[in-house]
Amino acid sequence: MLLEMLSAMLAGLFAGAAVYINLVEHPARIECGPTLAVTEFAPSYRRAAVMQGALAAIGFLTATVAWLTGSSLGWLIGGIILGAVIPFTLIVIFPTNKQLLDSSLDKKRASNLLLRWARLHAVLQTSSVEQEKGPATTSAAVYC
Repeated sequence: MLLEMLSAMLAGLFAGAAVYINLVEHPARIECGPTLAVTEFAPSYRRAAVMQGALAAIGFLTATVAWLTGSSLGWLIGGIILGAVIPFTLIVIFPTNKQLLDSSLDKKRASNLLLRWARLHAVLQTSSVEQEKGPATTSAAVYC
């Protein structure tokens, strides 16, 4: 039971962070113009990558261990979905991140990359919110 609660909490924190980034932080960043947005992106990305990477990895591990110790298959599936954001980020989003961190980036290219980054990060938000529905529903049902 403890592993399920921890996994659900980690998935919820990841989903909440993803929603916050997509609905608050990134739009505010873009509103400041491409030069400032790219300048702010580097420290924000560095900090968010550590936090979200840790939440996804530990959430995946706790869900997997919960399944291995007798929890339903839904925990494993939810853990895999949460863990899948790591390779998705490294393979799909990281090339855009790397370009945004390039100090020689011009304003037009920066604007295009910031918009692309928003679309790609929305995939993380959607998958994490959908993943959170499964384990959270499962853990709520246990208490009822």
